[in-house]
Amino acid sequence: MTITEYISALSDNPYFGAGFGLFGLGASAAILRKGLQGALIFFRRNYMITLEVPCRDKSYQWLLQWITQKGARQTQHLSVETSFIQKETGHVKTRYDFIPSIGTHIMRYKGMWIKVERTREQQTLDLHMGVPWESVTLTAFGRNKEMYFNILEEARQLALKETEGKTIMYTAMGAEWRPFGHPRKRRPIESVVLDRGVSHRILSDCRDFIDNPKWYADRGIPYRRGYLLYGPPGCGKSSYITALAGELEYGICLLNLSERGLTDDRLNHLMNVAPEQTIILLEDIDAAFLSREDTTQQKAAYEGLNRVTFSGLLNCLDGVASTEARIVFMTTNYLERLDPALIRPGRVDMKEYIGHCSKYQLEEMYKRFYNGPECIQKASIFAEKVATYNKPVSPAQVQGYFMVHKMSDQQLVIDSIEDIWNDGPVR
Repeated sequence: MTITEYISALSDNPYFGAGFGLFGLGASAAILRKGLQGALIFFRRNYMITLEVPCRDKSYQWLLQWITQKGARQTQHLSVETSFIQKETGHVKTRYDFIPSIGTHIMRYKGMWIKVERTREQQTLDLHMGVPWESVTLTAFGRNKEMYFNILEEARQLALKETEGKTIMYTAMGAEWRPFGHPRKRRPIESVVLDRGVSHRILSDCRDFIDNPKWYADRGIPYRRGYLLYGPPGCGKSSYITALAGELEYGICLLNLSERGLTDDRLNHLMNVAPEQTIILLEDIDAAFLSREDTTQQKAAYEGLNRVTFSGLLNCLDGVASTEARIVFMTTNYLERLDPALIRPGRVDMKEYIGHCSKYQLEEMYKRFYNGPECIQKASIFAEKVATYNKPVSPAQVQGYFMVHKMSDQQLVIDSIEDIWNDGPVR
């Protein structure tokens, strides 16, 4: 029997025909499935665009807020974030923000449908924050990445609008800076009354530094600036820095050198990753380190407070690995306790004494609290009478005194001046 006759005989066999048909049907289905899978992969790779934003990225919170404004109205599956807003009247208002919950959501942006997938890994923690790892993935048709850039830029602008006219405080959490508390309304720099010319000198120097990065680059000078405010407690050092940050439209990074677990490496990292347009504030720098010229007994009392070394701090301020485009403010009540190496030029470029009230400060503070046609004359009388006691008085003491007499007659304010010192210095 020839091969042709053999094949013809097999084709006439009903059992073989049925098996061959089933095999052909299964093979066709498998080929079709593979083809569809390949086509889907090809389509997703070439005609769909995906953006993943992990919770560690700076734009993650911006994007969640943007989705809240744009997408929360289009989904029925929500989670809530409760916050409190202090209004100008002093009352605190409770605010509820509804954010699309964990899962998949569909929203529309400028005529384009976007799939929003918010995922949370319960078994994976963000080690720095101690919360479950989250991410948001956006998927849309097309090949234009400009859409995602526009979304992120809108989210950033929305976040900036929320903090417009406010000062953001940052604190170190792990190896990152995180906003601390709610943004504060900017404090007018005129509300902190320093001695004549002091505020103007500091503000002018800061503006000159911020406006002239090219001047530093052309001369090969590190683009960073350090300031030291020193003087008795209660004289306005920290208050002025807060007001200065508001005037410059900067945030404040609060860095506690006595924090447990703070090491030289972590300190250096925090100094290098500080948010842009922020002032790094090291308060009471004298409490962190003693001068190397102090006695062994004094140094022993400070051993074990933290793991940051003095040389590590110096290298962070002015070492080869120190960052640029940075403003550092340090405060101290005891200038004589600071090591000369810490406050040399290059690490501290400007030192200003913030001391007890001068006659000028007393008059200006009086005029800020009281008004009326006789205010200027009364302010001069008040300052002269305080001077006759020949006792140092801090702005905090004077402000506390004015707060007690905020509704009193101005003559009574002058007649009761001795009450300023009754409770001792305010710290």
